[in-house]
Amino acid sequence: MPRPGDPVAAGEPSALESSPWAPLRQRVFALLWVGVLISGMGTWMQTVGAQWLLLDSPNAAAVVALVQVANTLPVMVMAMPAGVLADSFDKRWLLFAVQVYFLLAGVSLLVLTLAGRMPASLLLVFTFLLGAGAAVQLPALQASTPELVPRHQLRSAARLEMVGVNVARAAGPALAGLVIAGWGVASVFALNALSVIPLGVGLLFWHRTPTAVPGGRERFWPALRAGGRYAWHDTDVRRVLLRLGVFLLPASALWALLPLIATRRLGAGPGGYGVMFAALGIGAIAGALVLGRVRRVLSTNATLTAAGLLMAASLLALVAVQGYPAALVILVGAGLAWTTTISTLVGELQLFLPGWVMARVLAIWTMVFTGCQALGALLWGVVANQIDLFATFVVTAGLSAAVAGMGMFWRVPDASADALDPIAYWGEARVALPPEPSAGPVQIAVTYTVAAEHERDWLAAMGAMRRSRLRSGATRWELYRDAEHLDRFVEQFWVPTWEEHLRQHEGRLTAHDQAIERTALGFSDPPATATHLLPP
Repeated sequence: MPRPGDPVAAGEPSALESSPWAPLRQRVFALLWVGVLISGMGTWMQTVGAQWLLLDSPNAAAVVALVQVANTLPVMVMAMPAGVLADSFDKRWLLFAVQVYFLLAGVSLLVLTLAGRMPASLLLVFTFLLGAGAAVQLPALQASTPELVPRHQLRSAARLEMVGVNVARAAGPALAGLVIAGWGVASVFALNALSVIPLGVGLLFWHRTPTAVPGGRERFWPALRAGGRYAWHDTDVRRVLLRLGVFLLPASALWALLPLIATRRLGAGPGGYGVMFAALGIGAIAGALVLGRVRRVLSTNATLTAAGLLMAASLLALVAVQGYPAALVILVGAGLAWTTTISTLVGELQLFLPGWVMARVLAIWTMVFTGCQALGALLWGVVANQIDLFATFVVTAGLSAAVAGMGMFWRVPDASADALDPIAYWGEARVALPPEPSAGPVQIAVTYTVAAEHERDWLAAMGAMRRSRLRSGATRWELYRDAEHLDRFVEQFWVPTWEEHLRQHEGRLTAHDQAIERTALGFSDPPATATHLLPP
């Protein structure tokens, strides 16, 4: 059985592609997509409004910069705990509670602003609180997508989500400028508070079937550690996250330094700068329309390479080509490259993550996404200030091209059509008396008898077995040879508690884990035997 991650040859048609707009035929997905788009526009409007309100504050430059810090810091700190919540509780009601929280916080911000009781420090506190809500919302939303659309539409859904993000990013600040000019900052805060209502209403139309969690809801700290272990020990997850990080670090210069390109090189005013954001949004929409057809003939890695080279060319052309109209065309290409890369990576991740840990790993994705953008913006801002804007973009273009080339050696998996539903194929643990759930650590010892002529192949199979044990809950894994019987081997792995080991029996293993185990066990003659060892 192929792993959802085994390579697919370039040019092979994908069974996981659909029409770019097909997910919008799923009513709940369409409602939530529109709701997220409107909410995202409100968030960007609120950010611009907060920055505008602080322009007259003492040390305005530093205080305005803190608005972005207050927006992003909660995501870095809270995303992983939020992923635990999303994996443990009903995503629908968790998301609905977040919308209520947003509404209450937004209305409070509006009332205090109208009353003239919004000093800079309090505004930063409110910005942090709204960022905390976003930190809880993001993993739950991303982990909900596989429940809202058929599996073959997941890639198209990921692209549509990126379109929404980029359209909100382009339209939100532009609308905020118009609203502030006509009605003042308080009106922007009011619109932000109201912007969460469509998403809240859409969630009420989602009649989600509650998913039974084998063994009951996981406790917070063990669940947090289990999510981190899965991401660390799953090679596919690590490859996707690494590819995301190395793409974002140079590409983030586009977003960080675009205002300088607009003003210093193109002489554009606020209106022209807004049109440049619109060009990026058009590129995102083009990505959603074009990428589905491209993915029918190109593998994941070929697609990422093409998008990386397009981003490199766009970064270089942005400072090498003169003229505002040319810059708009270049930004359309940059928006297409950005959307293609991000949506391809998150789509593959959603396709091969098992449900029990999906929100936690997607929370790590969110942390990498946010952190690399923030780090890249800081890095390239300092470089541009110390050296030169032109040289900075030449360097980032070179790095983007190098990242595209690394796909030849560090390949991202192409997901297969196999779902990763849990399979309880281990059966009940054989113990004389069931231990307390908190008893541990638990040591499981599996004894194999392997003929010498099969030993090399069996050891290769045990490498895959090690990764399977560690990502599903084991904290330690070792393999020994019996010194008295050279054809006898003992596999040992440790799980923190009996409760967590039962989760391996009841809901963490998938068909892929089963295939790995069957391969390894098939070499043992007589059949392998397992024992459970507990503290006295």
